[in-house]
Amino acid sequence: MPKQRPEPIESDALDERPSKSQLKREMHALQALGETLIAMKPAELARFPLSDDMLRAIEETSRIRSHEGRRRHMQYVGKLIRKEDLVAIQAVFDAIEQEKHQRDHAFHRLEKWRDRLIEEGDQGVEAFMADYPDADRQALRQLARNARRERDQNKPPTASRKLFKHLRDTAAL
Repeated sequence: MPKQRPEPIESDALDERPSKSQLKREMHALQALGETLIAMKPAELARFPLSDDMLRAIEETSRIRSHEGRRRHMQYVGKLIRKEDLVAIQAVFDAIEQEKHQRDHAFHRLEKWRDRLIEEGDQGVEAFMADYPDADRQALRQLARNARRERDQNKPPTASRKLFKHLRDTAAL
């Protein structure tokens, strides 16, 4: 019986099917997502819509000590992630990133307030009191004065840090 030649693959069929390299890249991306989830704190991890199997696999990772065992386990985690709702997981990541961005923005605002209080003194305190009427005026003046004195004497910014901490507590961040 003569050998049969395989049917020629049409170019359209090649376009539809991802390459082996593309499949590997996607697999590695899912494993990286799994490693990111594993590195998270339990409180953050609770926000994600993960299946029970996935949560057990993440929990199991902490018990694996051998390098090869961990590598195989990460492949298993990558396999489990394929079954998860990646859109919902990405939405939670986006929400966490947005919260981080807002928190960073708030800290930058407080740093500007601290610098302004040190530079302007009582005028800066009055401006801060206009935005935060529940703030302790006397403590702000004292901390700003101490920070200004430290800056003028080229000392370490201990009072400046205390002022920032006081501002952070006042703004409830």
